[in-house]
Amino acid sequence: MRYFFSAGEASGDLHAAGVIHYLRRLDPEAEITFLGGDAMASEAGHAPLIHYRDMAFMGFIDVARHLPQVLGNLKKAKEALRRERPDVLVLVDYPGFNFKLGEYARGLGIPVHYYIAPKLWAWKDYRLKSMRRWVDRVYSILPFEPEWFGARGLKVEYVGNPSVEEVDHTLAGLGDGVSFRRDHSLDPGRPILALVPGSRVSEIRTNLPVMDAVARRHPEMQAVVAGAPAIDEDFYRRFTDFPVVQASTLSLMAHSHAALVTSGTASLEAALAGAPQVVCYRAVGWKWAHDLFTHILKVPYCSLPNLITGPIARSDRGEANRQARATGARGWIIPEVLVHNCTPEIVDRHLSPLLGDTPERSAQLRGYQVLRERLATALPAAENVAMQIYDSVKTKVK
Repeated sequence: MRYFFSAGEASGDLHAAGVIHYLRRLDPEAEITFLGGDAMASEAGHAPLIHYRDMAFMGFIDVARHLPQVLGNLKKAKEALRRERPDVLVLVDYPGFNFKLGEYARGLGIPVHYYIAPKLWAWKDYRLKSMRRWVDRVYSILPFEPEWFGARGLKVEYVGNPSVEEVDHTLAGLGDGVSFRRDHSLDPGRPILALVPGSRVSEIRTNLPVMDAVARRHPEMQAVVAGAPAIDEDFYRRFTDFPVVQASTLSLMAHSHAALVTSGTASLEAALAGAPQVVCYRAVGWKWAHDLFTHILKVPYCSLPNLITGPIARSDRGEANRQARATGARGWIIPEVLVHNCTPEIVDRHLSPLLGDTPERSAQLRGYQVLRERLATALPAAENVAMQIYDSVKTKVK
């Protein structure tokens, strides 16, 4: 049977590779065409039609600057769909490009499955109307999404979260903290404070100076920067002289006493690794930018651990905060310090209580247990998705 995958960035490449791995177990004769990267190529046994490094443009300005390339990629993908007529198109995240490809596939009569539901609950919920027209199945990695999408007329199934398996696999292979410190030439005597400023240049440029300033308030801690694989260490040296550990973010967080983390998947990984954290996201430092940001955002939180364990709708926030005041919390398990509020003083106000044996630290670790319970599934997410895709295609072909 013939499968067509579209993943436009590194995370999608990794998640889609897992699905392809299990698909080829179920269907050894599978013919797979894909837009993606090296992880998918390893599982499929051949190079991608388009590599994600030629697709990974984020934001309006970046897309506009590369518009001829974006349109060329879309044309090439559409031509391949029309030529090959696969039994199913599997879209993986990356909604801007994939929505256009999904609509086109539906016009050709090709079933469309979507793995990693687009975050329409956060913004751009107007896309729901379009999505209902052309998508056949949606596989979610966040347990609150089926209810949210279902209330708006789109059936979505929670299949598990791939970060759980990825983190647990890494944790199972970790050595002890002594070995980690020795391998990275770190001080063996001081607890580690992980600084995780993001994987994009713009995120590092805005967040790392704040994290550096906070870390200097705690000389009893050993601050260590998590270096992203594609970013040269010299770039980090513009903003800090703390040690940089390259391409070992999860291991670093697992061996840390606490962490400062830029909002994103890393906040979920830190929670699964058991590292108490403060989520920081410094952007344009004006109050009006923060007000605009919170107006556009349709959910009460930004970080995945808070979204998974707390109320998803803004309308629920008042009751959540009333309950939180009774327990001394803020309605979250992880403090979030965003935009113009992301200053060293405010970040440190939330970090300091997490460094000792405190109720705040204990409460966050209990929240992590709730998080794991809500994410739990019997099978890995990629295996769940592969089984459903295969069963659907097999029924259609018969």
